[in-house]
Amino acid sequence: MFKKFAIAVPMTLLALSSSMAFAADEARSSINISAFIPTNTFHAQPVNPEFGKDEKLAYDVVNEKLSTLRATYDIRHTLGSVNAYVEGGPQPLHNGTNFIALTYAFNGVTLSGTSQEVVSDAASNGGMRADLVITPAQPLVAQTGLYTASPVVIFDAVPRIN
Repeated sequence: MFKKFAIAVPMTLLALSSSMAFAADEARSSINISAFIPTNTFHAQPVNPEFGKDEKLAYDVVNEKLSTLRATYDIRHTLGSVNAYVEGGPQPLHNGTNFIALTYAFNGVTLSGTSQEVVSDAASNGGMRADLVITPAQPLVAQTGLYTASPVVIFDAVPRIN
């Protein structure tokens, strides 16, 4: 019996130590890769690919104002002009009870819920850069807490009429 035990214990230890050697340090890294290549005919996209993922308006406690949000876009439409609008109309910041108005402007044109020209046919043909500027109204003293908005700005390729 002792012989069986004397042989079994070292064999068990040998098996365990070899399996531990195979499972020694391992590191994995998952990588998600994507690329968007716009057409040469029409595109409207932020220069910073991270824009829109988690934007924050900073609050200036001295002046009691929220900062303005600005993003530069690459715009091109070789077959006409470019229109834009805010889907559903300009979305305000809200916290479930209170609202803080936001003004949306693209290339100096204030956006509404109706599609309107923001880049002319001539300006968009060769491609250009223009800013999307989102400006919050001054919050009231009682407006505290977390406010959010999820606006969608739509860019339309408007064909040239010959």
